[in-house]
Amino acid sequence: MDFNNTQAIYLQLKDWMCEQLLSGKWEAGGRIPSIRELAVQFEVNPNTMMRAYEHLQQTGIIHNKRGIGYFASEDAVEKILQIRRQKFIDEEIPAFVRKMKLYRVDWKEVEGISEKSL
Repeated sequence: MDFNNTQAIYLQLKDWMCEQLLSGKWEAGGRIPSIRELAVQFEVNPNTMMRAYEHLQQTGIIHNKRGIGYFASEDAVEKILQIRRQKFIDEEIPAFVRKMKLYRVDWKEVEGISEKSL
């Protein structure tokens, strides 16, 4: 994984973990790799990886079964989608609309593009 300089590494790792769940590579309710396994895989400090796990645990996407390991929550995909949709609505749509106004793009042009991409 190539880390970018615009976002904290633990947040990039958290996003990668969410993508594993959204893509079905990791199953909801299933065991996920350990902190150490992923720290070695990504060549990061285990404390950095731990921060990603803690963030996902706080949002209820994963949970720890003491002595067994970390597991994805049964509703992990729904929680991820809810968080990402809200971020899209709060951040990306306003920026998109601002640019539309600035560049004088008409909604009809956008509708035509969206119909082609479906």
